[in-house]
Amino acid sequence: MTNACTEVQHFKLSITDRVATVRLNRPDRKNPLTFESYAELRDWFRDLHYVDDVDVVVFASNGGNFSSGGDVHDIIGPLTRMNMKDLMRFTRMTGDLVKAIMNCGKPVIAAVDGICVGAGAIIAMASDMRIATPETKTAFLFTRVGLAGCDMGACAILPRIIGQSRAAELLYTGRSMSAQEGEAWGFYSRLVSTDALETEAQGMADRIKSGPNFAHMMTKTMLNQEWSMSIDQAIEAEAQAQAICMQTEDFKRAYNAFVAKEKPVFEGD
Repeated sequence: MTNACTEVQHFKLSITDRVATVRLNRPDRKNPLTFESYAELRDWFRDLHYVDDVDVVVFASNGGNFSSGGDVHDIIGPLTRMNMKDLMRFTRMTGDLVKAIMNCGKPVIAAVDGICVGAGAIIAMASDMRIATPETKTAFLFTRVGLAGCDMGACAILPRIIGQSRAAELLYTGRSMSAQEGEAWGFYSRLVSTDALETEAQGMADRIKSGPNFAHMMTKTMLNQEWSMSIDQAIEAEAQAQAICMQTEDFKRAYNAFVAKEKPVFEGD
């Protein structure tokens, strides 16, 4: 068994009963990302695909905010002085964080409160599910700092969540999407009070982790891979994925429990 790394320096991490809770840890500045936190989050999510002691991740808020995006002083300033080679190294690293979240093999739940902008909004976007509070303000701010809206996969992923026209509006203008808009448009699956946010997210995580986690990994894989498939290709890929799941012990456990009129206890094998 390979266990998840718990010795992290640039974000907060706790693992309890197979649920990992991740938080950016600069609440005094609304949790901006730095070069170091980008890289460490990328590496942690990338390694998560190979660990056995985490079934679900909750990417939580901290101090009333999710994230204010890239730190103005620690990231934006230095970027203005970099050459093209170093800029490409940075933009590829940030994109690699999104790919790591999407390819980690574990369902990721974003529990969003307060400010969720820039790269913070991208992290929420890259998560499988998003829950927010009514006070949440979400914005893809890139045009506000003179950059294109096509950052970290936003032009590919956001339209698939909220639709092309709505995504275009947010990416062109950089305006905030209210929590109510986010729920109505499908970006957030539900809105809950600030006091209930973490309870709701942890409850969802507990429900997911009690299920067949190998099959959850296959579901996440298919959700991501089928974006670029034709319908025929997707149906064939799902046939193969489901046949693989039919060889698991969890599939047999579910059948035996059904016959015995009991609730199945899944073990992820």
